[in-house]
Amino acid sequence: MDARLEKPNAGHLPNPAAIADIRLAKFAIGDVVKHRVFAFRGVIFDVDPTFANTEEWWLSIPEHIRPRKDQPFYHLLAENDDNSYVAYVSEQNLLPDESGEPVGHPQAPLIFESFNEGHYTLRPRISH
Repeated sequence: MDARLEKPNAGHLPNPAAIADIRLAKFAIGDVVKHRVFAFRGVIFDVDPTFANTEEWWLSIPEHIRPRKDQPFYHLLAENDDNSYVAYVSEQNLLPDESGEPVGHPQAPLIFESFNEGHYTLRPRISH
């Protein structure tokens, strides 16, 4: 067959069974969340549909609290009482933060334009 007549992306479409296995993320970019076990909270700035970190990182988590890989994982601008940092957290370990307070992470103003009613809005230049 002439390559010019082939459909765009032919052979590159995802397997329908694989699509059915992908879960929708419970949280969105800009949501403020808190960790279910550890005392920190943060704002979501990116979401992976499934685990996308290194095997070494995953194995460093104690087995009795190690999360499943087949769920969304969130990148957070996180804070606790002592520090601000970036965290990578499984969906099963996050809860909505209902404090209504903004996150005090110093990088939040670089990524987000505003905070209103418990949610951040991305700056236009980095919106999809």
